[in-house]
Amino acid sequence: MGKRKIWMSISAVLIIIGIVSLLTQGLNLGIDFAGGTIIEFGFEDRVETQEINEILAEFDLEERSVVQQVEDNGILIRTDELAHEELTSLQNRIQEEFPTATMLRTDVVGPTIGEELSRGALLALLVASIAIVIYISVRFEFKFAMAAIIALLHDILIVVGLFSILGRQVNQPLIAALLTIIGYSINDTIVIFDRIREKLNFASKRETFEESANTAVVETLPRSINTSITTLLPILAILFLGGTTIQNFMIALLVGMLAGTYSSIFIASPVLVEWTKRNDAKA
Repeated sequence: MGKRKIWMSISAVLIIIGIVSLLTQGLNLGIDFAGGTIIEFGFEDRVETQEINEILAEFDLEERSVVQQVEDNGILIRTDELAHEELTSLQNRIQEEFPTATMLRTDVVGPTIGEELSRGALLALLVASIAIVIYISVRFEFKFAMAAIIALLHDILIVVGLFSILGRQVNQPLIAALLTIIGYSINDTIVIFDRIREKLNFASKRETFEESANTAVVETLPRSINTSITTLLPILAILFLGGTTIQNFMIALLVGMLAGTYSSIFIASPVLVEWTKRNDAKA
């Protein structure tokens, strides 16, 4: 707790870099939010996504497309909204490379649907945050809830900022990853807050809130680190061995889990200590 300003400064620098990237280059919104074209092909034999990506590169669509394998040797392509001529050219090129290719369906996701998905994603994050505030306020105190929300906001900004810096595509799986990160991080934070409350109940009159919080964090540190390591191992395995279709999702989880572990230890509790000290000073 004595070095809390250092820990919070590190986070502040990372968040500022992410915000600058968001303001200057924004987010690379995928078809789920920006709209676009969905094309599904069927093949007699299995076709790898990399082979389709090579064809998309000929049309300068590789960086703006997501290619997924589906059941029965199918390929699903999510890309920018294509004109009829562009769609026909792409279909002909794929069928030229793979004579057995059959276009099964073509759908267009308009900007209106993308806006609805964006509102739904923001609403999901807002509802989760409100529920967390209510739960922690009832179980602990309101200041605990505010410290937890600041820590969660830290995690989200770190992940979203990194996606902006790297130019990674933002789609619905990222929202799922953010909600997963919120659940993981708040669980870790509540464990530490619970230990702080226990220390406060049995603390001597001479022991300050900062000292009790520091002891609680130190005692829960091995648990937090061990839990994070066991969680990160399967994430890393899936990230490197799971293919490109879920890569963005796993990157978000990896960064979010690291940020969540850091915020539970070095952000939530220090913010709580700082909040308490300022309230005591005012009193």
